[in-house]
Amino acid sequence: MKHLRLARLFLALCSISATAADETSIVLIDAPDRDFTTAHCAICHSLDYITMNAPVMDRARWRATVQKMIDRFGAPIEAKDVDRLVAYLSQHYVNRE
Repeated sequence: MKHLRLARLFLALCSISATAADETSIVLIDAPDRDFTTAHCAICHSLDYITMNAPVMDRARWRATVQKMIDRFGAPIEAKDVDRLVAYLSQHYVNRE
């Protein structure tokens, strides 16, 4: 009986974790270059990285972050695309205070 309760608890916890990890609901703000930005950022990390960091970001920080993703983490972003990504991010995901 004890093993059955532990098995049920384990299954319940697994289903909660799977639900919490579901990122299909994370969608960037609908505006020009949303799909472009999603495609470039989601290759390496979750889109919640963008939304979680937005309160402390400005244009310069987004530029530095995109450059860091390229330089340190090898993000496959071409130099010609950096301005486009930074423009979208700094227009929609910055600290407005």
